[in-house]
Amino acid sequence: MKTLVLAAMLGVTPAAAQNGPVPYAVSGDTIPVSLTGRPGDPANGLRLIMDRHRSLCVLCHMGPFPEPHLQGNLAPDLTGVGSRLSEAQIRLRVVDAKALNPASLMPSYLKTTDNPGTAPAWRGKTILDPAEIEDIVAYLVTLKD
Repeated sequence: MKTLVLAAMLGVTPAAAQNGPVPYAVSGDTIPVSLTGRPGDPANGLRLIMDRHRSLCVLCHMGPFPEPHLQGNLAPDLTGVGSRLSEAQIRLRVVDAKALNPASLMPSYLKTTDNPGTAPAWRGKTILDPAEIEDIVAYLVTLKD
């Protein structure tokens, strides 16, 4: 709920086309299968990462992205993440980092809530849709050391 409140305060718009959770299977620390059944678009993934109002990524993470002065340092640096984690590991961390660390500040991008404290615009919605998540994953796997 805190993530959705933070996102609402920052003016992030919920994924309009997403009206509920997309089924996916977690295996260990991974989601091994694409959420959409096809590869994401790395160029759109970079655009999403840089969009401070849509994905929130650069509010907390820094990396080899344009405008380093606008990047946060609350979360791990994403430089070389594609060398440290597999595509499937990155996918789980973007979908629901709280599955690995319940105390994580990382939002659960594919989780919905109908909590009464959630703003009506966010009820039953996700922060990103599955294709957007796959685009971010596709970009992050390209970040090799």
